[in-house]
Amino acid sequence: MSNPVLQERVLNSSSFNSLENDSSMTINGTIIKTCLLSILLILTFAYTWYLQLAGFADKVAILRTVGTFGGLGLALFICFGPKNKFLAVTTSLYAMCEGLFLGSYSALLNQLFPGIVVQAAMGTIFALFSMLFLYQSKIVRCTDKFRRVISSAVFAIFITYLLQFVLSFFHVPTFGIFSNSIVGIAFSGVVVIVASFSLITDFDMIENLSGRVDKWFEWYGGFALLVTIVWLYIEILQLLAKIQSRNN
Repeated sequence: MSNPVLQERVLNSSSFNSLENDSSMTINGTIIKTCLLSILLILTFAYTWYLQLAGFADKVAILRTVGTFGGLGLALFICFGPKNKFLAVTTSLYAMCEGLFLGSYSALLNQLFPGIVVQAAMGTIFALFSMLFLYQSKIVRCTDKFRRVISSAVFAIFITYLLQFVLSFFHVPTFGIFSNSIVGIAFSGVVVIVASFSLITDFDMIENLSGRVDKWFEWYGGFALLVTIVWLYIEILQLLAKIQSRNN
């Protein structure tokens, strides 16, 4: 599976049963939970955005650090920790941490490239609903082969990012994937495509889990979908920044 949040070993828990009653996960319930998490993210996003534009750089730096490490820590805990009714709390905290990071990061880029955040947000929304249309209309089917391809692509991207990060500490010439070169822009374009199609595997997994796990798992489904959406937004933002910096 492309999204590491929805791995088989995570789903093979005591809560993974055939539950055809009001206490089981539903697609509509997952949509509601995703919307609630998105609202929390947007609220903290707006808060750090305001602070950044108002000139509270020191405070924003602290909140960005909290958001970065808090979000990472919570994501790991949610993925590998116990899956229970407290997911409503942990996933909500994760969404708020992501908002703290994204708000400050987006504000910084928007100061350099005015309008880039609106473009990235619109691109993310367009990709989300485009993938939903492709999935619901069966134009793109989430087969086992499709999952393997997306999973392999996501893993390759992760390894590339990790290798680039490690090499940067030793001042070793890297691949230039973070630069505004043709290679960097092409790489970002590929990552945006992979992130977009990862949404289809998320939709499929959520649909397959509906009626088979406890209702609190809706929070986990919403969290998993939000992880991919955030990733997609960041990659679109970086792609646009590379293109605009090249044109300036």
